[in-house]
Amino acid sequence: MLSGVQPPIFGWLPVWRRNFLVWKKLALPSILGNLADPLIYMLGLGYGLGQMLPNIDGQSYVAFLAAGTVCASTMNAATFESLYSAFSRMHVQKTWDAILNTPLGLADVVAGELFWAATKSLFSGAAILVVVTALGLTHGPMLLWALPAIVLTGLAFAALGLIWNALAPSYDFFMYYFTLFITPMTLISGVFFPTDQLPGWLAATGGWLPLAQGVQLVRPLLAGQIPADALTHITALVAMTAAAFTVALHLTRRRLLK
Repeated sequence: MLSGVQPPIFGWLPVWRRNFLVWKKLALPSILGNLADPLIYMLGLGYGLGQMLPNIDGQSYVAFLAAGTVCASTMNAATFESLYSAFSRMHVQKTWDAILNTPLGLADVVAGELFWAATKSLFSGAAILVVVTALGLTHGPMLLWALPAIVLTGLAFAALGLIWNALAPSYDFFMYYFTLFITPMTLISGVFFPTDQLPGWLAATGGWLPLAQGVQLVRPLLAGQIPADALTHITALVAMTAAAFTVALHLTRRRLLK
């Protein structure tokens, strides 16, 4: 599976393929599992609480929430894969050790995990996108451009998760990441309500976070509009991914060489 000559830039591809082949055996339960939680929030809050709320920027609350749910699902899928699954392959199953006994290097392994986590997040985000489209909460073909935005969002969170994965001594350590980073970010990045309802300093802080960048790209696209400052948001996500991957690779190398 890992044999064969790969161009250096595609050295990560055998790692990605290995993870895909393992996942494919349980693909349907995996996708359905990723759908359940975000759909409960979207349908429960959107059609329940949404009935008591006015329109937001000309759209119903459930349509507003749908875009945030797509991005939050993307974030969660990338985060879980780059934390729990990657940690299992690195530390528990010793899969990384086996791969590193092939011609592949550590950069290939970490990059393979990065792109695989982003792929898992694409599956999750796209599944939610199909559901919200079926519910009539999207407008026009512009929504197809949400797929590249989902990929960029997934890459950013996969890279950030790999940093924590390199630092974690056990699975329990991941709860700090969710409690101190993921959950607060979800609340201040425009997923559930407009950020202009927040104090100015908090809204400004949330605006720099990767989830907010994804929401600012996806929400207009689902409404059939071109996102304002799209290039800025894209550049921010790419820069976060590159910086976080560099740090993750350094920390992982330092951990494995101890």
